[in-house]
Amino acid sequence: MNRIDNMFAKCRAEGRKALIMFVSAGDPSLAFTRRLVPALVEAGADLIELGVPFSDPMADGPTIQAASERALAGGANLEGILEMAEGLRRDCPETPMVLFSYYNVVLQYGVERLAAASARLGIDGWLLVDVPPEEEGEVVPILEQHGLVKISLLAPTTPPERMAEILRRAKGFVYYITVAGVTGARLELPEDLAEHLAAVRERSPVPVAAGFGVSSPEQARMVGGQADGVIVGSRLINVIQEAADEEGALQKARELVRSLAAALAE
Repeated sequence: MNRIDNMFAKCRAEGRKALIMFVSAGDPSLAFTRRLVPALVEAGADLIELGVPFSDPMADGPTIQAASERALAGGANLEGILEMAEGLRRDCPETPMVLFSYYNVVLQYGVERLAAASARLGIDGWLLVDVPPEEEGEVVPILEQHGLVKISLLAPTTPPERMAEILRRAKGFVYYITVAGVTGARLELPEDLAEHLAAVRERSPVPVAAGFGVSSPEQARMVGGQADGVIVGSRLINVIQEAADEEGALQKARELVRSLAAALAE
């Protein structure tokens, strides 16, 4: 079992749902992200998605787009994120970490080179939002050679036949997108979300985590009632941006994670 499998098994044994936090690496600096991730883990985050900034993040809404722009303006790049990940692994030895990115970033670095570096530095898998199942043949075999997993994505619009094929290949966990469209905190989630999540979990060989739009403990509790994990990203970016300084941002981030983790433990 890898760190992702162990984490979900631990959550099941403790009778709670996993809290997955998306971090926009390098926003506002890699030095801040280096402090932020251990703070999130200490506060109750179970898995960290390290978002690699990209100049054309088509799956992301205004919040994460702006975070990527700030990170790129500050000089953040994949090389620096990998260097940071090495330190994060020392600080958080049991916490799964997944690189969240776009294929162009990976291709420029080199698929084999990045897979080898990821394995060496303690990254557990990749989530590539623009690599559909039909095109993952260039990626998955290399990841598997290095003991990494490619996280699969499902959406409310995924046809049943396509869903079955994606689930057949799923490793680690399935990221279920709660709403059609792009990322971003929302006041309300779809009324039929529970029905869709139940159908996916019934068919999935791996845990199912739901994200896109979860912004409050109440929403996390609702989503967690039908999923194995809940993913939060835009809300974290917002609370960090709203803080007066970095110390305040770290404190606000801890408070958010504690509130979300508490909701998922009920």
